[in-house]
Amino acid sequence: MPDPKLLALCLALSTSISLTSATQSPVAREGTGIDAERLARVDRLLQEHVDGNRIPGAVALVLRDGRPIYDRAFGWADKEAGRRMSSDTIFRIASQTKALTSVAILALMEEGRLALSSPVGAFIPSFTKTAVATKGEGGTTSVPAKRPITIRDLLTHTAGISYGTESTISAQYEARGLGPAAGYGWYTADKEEGTCDTMERLGSLPFVAHPGESYVYGYNTDILGCIVERASGMPLDQFIATRITTPLRMSDTRFFLPPDGRDRLAAVYSSGPDGTIVRAPEGARGQGHYVEGPRRNFAGGAGLLSTARDYARFLEMIRNGGALDGVRILAPRTVALMTTNQIGDLRPVPGMGFGLGFETTERYGANGLSSVGTFGWG
Repeated sequence: MPDPKLLALCLALSTSISLTSATQSPVAREGTGIDAERLARVDRLLQEHVDGNRIPGAVALVLRDGRPIYDRAFGWADKEAGRRMSSDTIFRIASQTKALTSVAILALMEEGRLALSSPVGAFIPSFTKTAVATKGEGGTTSVPAKRPITIRDLLTHTAGISYGTESTISAQYEARGLGPAAGYGWYTADKEEGTCDTMERLGSLPFVAHPGESYVYGYNTDILGCIVERASGMPLDQFIATRITTPLRMSDTRFFLPPDGRDRLAAVYSSGPDGTIVRAPEGARGQGHYVEGPRRNFAGGAGLLSTARDYARFLEMIRNGGALDGVRILAPRTVALMTTNQIGDLRPVPGMGFGLGFETTERYGANGLSSVGTFGWG
């Protein structure tokens, strides 16, 4: 089993960072029970990646008993601008957003505003009757889904909903602004329409598997973001701020930055053909619209910005069974449900499961060196 007292977080996103020098917060290592040499290996590993120009930078943070024992920032937040990485650099956290949206849904479940078995169509009418694309000798056709999609299906990524990249459906998704052209990780920040307008349009498109039959990673948590809005009567950004980030004192976690936060936002980079970093272009598919965007569409699956320290507080809350510093976000039984495999062996990787918004390690060796019982956002 993993050490219940230890939490490690590394934001070494190829979408945002670089290493030529390191800064270290004053952290006492004596008496922590962690070998300092093992922590030094993290320095060496990240330095190797920077020396090879494979990432632009990193922030690495390890907590034990809720206290940081390793807190390091390396390199550049924006290499071209000469802006150094620091522990309070703000990152586009992409799919790590999914964990917060999943917690929001489960908080509403605890209040009785929805159930895991609730049909998605009760909140988003276009999902009342959905279709699945099938490929036959005569080409691609759509058939009615065998049953309605439920909130449980979305939380476990078993609704059959992808990101629309498959050849059977990609042209239709592109035409509706929901395919690869949408820009993936920050695909809705530039939209003038509201969150639920986008999800209503998604419900009219064919999916790639019948509900409950396959694990398919895709827009599931974005749909949950709309359900949060419909069930709570609040925009998703307001609900997450009111119920999660403000109570947990995550002051740098939000969907859009105020203009004065621009100088703390890490630039976006990607890997070039040779594996070295390339700065992404400006615009929705590159640097994104997190400052100037219309602020109407909140991607529950990929839209948040945060810092390593903020996100560590969120993870500490989960690790502590739903509470932190006297503030309870979820009941312990709900957290146990989130972090317990709910889908049997549907994951394509043997030994890996999926709970309610979190992936789970069921067999040692299934996920690198992760221990059985390890869970993470997904």
